[in-house]
Amino acid sequence: MVAQLETPALHSDRRLLPTIEGLVQVFTGAHRSFFTGVIAQALRIAGQGTSVLVIQFLKGGINQGHEHPMRLGQNLDWVRCDLPRCIDTPHLDEAETHSLLQLWQHTQKVISEGKYALVVLDELSLAINFGLIPESEVLALLEKRPAHVDIILTGPEMPQALLDVADQITEIRRSHRP
Repeated sequence: MVAQLETPALHSDRRLLPTIEGLVQVFTGAHRSFFTGVIAQALRIAGQGTSVLVIQFLKGGINQGHEHPMRLGQNLDWVRCDLPRCIDTPHLDEAETHSLLQLWQHTQKVISEGKYALVVLDELSLAINFGLIPESEVLALLEKRPAHVDIILTGPEMPQALLDVADQITEIRRSHRP
């Protein structure tokens, strides 16, 4: 006796697996100490063959910018703002504002292209709260992104509107146990 599985024809409308829509995940907390866990998740996913992009909006210091992404392994691109310093204030000079806006425009472009299956937007909440990136543009980007793209948003004091559209919210709290 021979068993045979029936498989759909190549041009059939039936799919073997259902399409899974990408998630919006938020990692937030009062302290800025949870990026290690997020980057570990990104590295693990990239190591399994999934394309990952990590964008750090407020980090600088290595003359990187979106035109010179750092490549970690075959599947993870890491981009920082093209600034000589890290941003810790909403008061930027013209060159710093220009660099941050270029990175934001690049971010919107690559997300809408769907090149990456996972995109981490690090310290996005601070960039929004500093008034550097409009919350309305972030919400529009999340709404229009390709269905397969997962987005991770990080930062303290995440705006309520972003929490409202999130599929998963992880709040990191410090334990005060000895």
